[in-house]
Amino acid sequence: MLTLLCLFAVVPSEAEVIKLKTGQTVTGEVLKETDRDVLIDLGVDVLRVPRDRVESRTELTTAVSDDSQARSTDLFRVENDLPVRSVRELSELRGPGVVLIKTPGGLGSGWIISKRGHCITNFHVVEGETRLSATLMLSGDETDQTRRRINDVQILALNPFLDLALLQIPVQEDFEFTTLPLAPDDTLREGQEVFAIGNPLGLERSVSQGIVSTRNRSFEGITYIQTTADINPGNSGGPLFDTRGRVVGVTNMKLLGGEGLGFAIPISYVKHFLRHREAFAYDRNQPNTGYRYLDAPARKNFGAPPLRDRD
Repeated sequence: MLTLLCLFAVVPSEAEVIKLKTGQTVTGEVLKETDRDVLIDLGVDVLRVPRDRVESRTELTTAVSDDSQARSTDLFRVENDLPVRSVRELSELRGPGVVLIKTPGGLGSGWIISKRGHCITNFHVVEGETRLSATLMLSGDETDQTRRRINDVQILALNPFLDLALLQIPVQEDFEFTTLPLAPDDTLREGQEVFAIGNPLGLERSVSQGIVSTRNRSFEGITYIQTTADINPGNSGGPLFDTRGRVVGVTNMKLLGGEGLGFAIPISYVKHFLRHREAFAYDRNQPNTGYRYLDAPARKNFGAPPLRDRD
């Protein structure tokens, strides 16, 4: 009888790859760092490494969740290995993927996740509405931006509890949509730099920068990312990026009476919503789904408007 012994190591979910000056690498969670040593949890033991022997530390973001295996039904893509760039570079690169969502009742922001025009925004941006349009900036160059308004945007799925909505913008023949990549789960850290792109008060494609104040602020059973990046009415539904240009959250609210108290829905909730979108499918034929606006009557007289007498 042959007995097999399987040896394995458990890699902590917040693991890092520590490269030593000798060329060797160690993978594990850093438990503590002092002026002299770095304590690393290997899963089965704790290793003490002199700090002067450490050359670099890199977050391990592969195989942390099922993001590493993209499903055929996913509408989005998750990026693990992207270079760190400046906010200016990333704003030009990712800006065309951010859109202005407009309804008869107001406006908000959204961001595109697929070449077929699938778009994420907040539920409260489109709540009770059936007539939606999206305005895109087609060029990343601030000196040469082309606005394009697209009507007949469809609502595909709604989740009021998570404040998320999935829309679809009609595909255009003369250009392709710019899609935004999603970050892997559990990559945020307190103090990490982030930035938001949105349309506060209708000011299209505005950029605000800040840090992650906390990644697990709880309100009414939902965990939010708290950030110092400015969030204002009109930012709702827009993306919150990390310094690699990946979407880490969806901005949706701020606390009144204070400064630097913005909040975003974590990207893990967005992935769950998208992967189970059939459960939240929108039925436009249901009579209580939203308001239906009649078109204004066509103008019959195309002459000059009549002049009124002035007193």
